[in-house]
Amino acid sequence: MNGWQVRLLEAAPQVGGRARRVLHQGLPLDNGQHILIGAYRETLRLMQAVGIDTEQQLCRLPLRLRRPDGSGLQLPAWPAPWNMLVAILTAHGWRWQDKLSLTQHAMRWRLNQFQCDDAMTVAMLCRDLSPAVMSLLIEPLCVSALNLPSQEASAKVFLRVMQDALMGGAGSSDMLIPRCDLSQLWPDTAVKWLQQQGADIITGCPVHSLDEWAADPVVLACPAWEAAKLTATSHPAWSALASQLQHTAITTVYLQTDQALHWPSPVMALHSDTQAPAQFAFDKGQLCQQSPMQGVLALVVSASQGDRQATTEAVLRQARDQLGLQQTQALMTVVEKRAAFACVPGLRRPPAQLGNNLVACGDYIDGPYPATLEGAVQSGVHAVDLLASCRIGENAS
Repeated sequence: MNGWQVRLLEAAPQVGGRARRVLHQGLPLDNGQHILIGAYRETLRLMQAVGIDTEQQLCRLPLRLRRPDGSGLQLPAWPAPWNMLVAILTAHGWRWQDKLSLTQHAMRWRLNQFQCDDAMTVAMLCRDLSPAVMSLLIEPLCVSALNLPSQEASAKVFLRVMQDALMGGAGSSDMLIPRCDLSQLWPDTAVKWLQQQGADIITGCPVHSLDEWAADPVVLACPAWEAAKLTATSHPAWSALASQLQHTAITTVYLQTDQALHWPSPVMALHSDTQAPAQFAFDKGQLCQQSPMQGVLALVVSASQGDRQATTEAVLRQARDQLGLQQTQALMTVVEKRAAFACVPGLRRPPAQLGNNLVACGDYIDGPYPATLEGAVQSGVHAVDLLASCRIGENAS
C-alpha cells in the first residue's frame, strides 16, 4: 500500500456499498443483483489481488440475450468480430433485413473506431436500425449498461462499453455472474486482505467534515451527493459539479417459486415494456447450488420508475406470463433510488483531483465508463496513483 498507514472510515455498519449481502428470512440475498462482463479487467485483477478465485466464484457465460420464446441472440465463444457476426446471422426471430441492418451498423461503428459526437443519444446513433433490433438488442443493452432508455443515454459512453465488450479480446463480452452473495464474493475478502496489510477498518463511522484530515492524504470514496456536502466550502466548484449529477433507480425483485426450473442458462432475457418492467431474470438456485436458494429468482428492473408495490406486482405478472411461473410469491423487493448517475450526452463529471492531498473516486468521477463496478474500480486505482505521484513530487522538492 505504497508504505502508507491506511485508515478506512465506513459510514454504514458494513462495507460494500450497494454490493453487499442482505439477509431475508435466513436467505443470503443481495442489495440488488449485479453482473460483470469479461471486459472488466481492472475489477478482475483487483479481485484476484486480494485472493479471490474468480473462476470459482463467478459463473462465466457467453453473452446471451435469448428470451423464453427463443427469440434473440447469443454470442459464441469465438474471437471478435466473428462472434458478433455469427450471433447476428443465427439470431432467432429476426428477418434477414434486421440482421443486415445490425451488421452494417456494427461495421460502421468499428470503422469509426467506436467514436461519435458527444451530443448524440443512443437513439440518434441507432436511428436507422430496424425496430426489431432496437427492441430486442439495443434497448436492453443500453438500459443495462447505462440505466437509461436509448432516447436519453449517451451514445459516446454506450459505444465505449460496446467497444470494450465486443472488441476487447477473448472473453470480453462474457457475462460474469456471482455464484455467492456479494459480501462473500468481494467486500469480506477485501477487508480481510486490508487488515492483513495493517489497515485500520472502522465501520459505522460517518465523516461530517474533512478538516480533521487536512494535512493527511485523503481518498474521498463516497456517493456524489455526500462528496458534494463535504467539499461545499473548501472546493465549491468541484462540489457544484458533483451536486448537479442526476441519478436513476434500479429495482431487484426476488421471487420464490415451487415450480421446477429447466432454463438452459441461469440468466434469461425478458420482453420489457411499461407493463412488464424487468429486463432480465436470474435463477439463483442454478448459480449458487445451495438448497436454500433453489427456486429463488432475481428479476432486475433497470431505469425503474413507480413505487415498490406496483413494480413488484408488475414483475410477478411478468414472471407468470413470460416464464410460466404460476406458483410464485414475492420474497423481497430492493429499490435503489440513486443506483446510477444519469449518463446523458455532454455530461460534465467532476475530476478525480481536488488538491495535492485530496482526491475523489467513484463511478461518477470523470472517466469513460457509465455507473459500473469497473468504472468505480478504475477510478479508485487512479485516485491512489494521483496521491502517490503527489507524494513523490513533494519528496523530490
